[in-house]
Amino acid sequence: MVFKGEVEFDEGPPDNFDPKNPYADPVAFFEYREYLVREKWIGIETAKILRDKVRWCYRKEGVNHLQNCREIVRQYLESTKGIGWGKDARPPYAHGTDTAKP
Repeated sequence: MVFKGEVEFDEGPPDNFDPKNPYADPVAFFEYREYLVREKWIGIETAKILRDKVRWCYRKEGVNHLQNCREIVRQYLESTKGIGWGKDARPPYAHGTDTAKP
């Protein structure tokens, strides 16, 4: 086994995934699902890092934290929007159809 020295990661969603018919290509469907999970985990870990920075800033600044930590808190709050595994965080095609009950 030879190590080539460079590893390439596919960072985008699969090119052949069709959101209107997600089950047409099972490989593309699972690649897209892995892409969504990877992006969620990146968002979650980013929020954790910013949360630690906010804690550190609060401890460092003491009573002046409202003024001096404002920008870090804004970044943290912005990074937590849309994070989660609930129904609202799923892509639109996964919600199913809304049909009226008879």
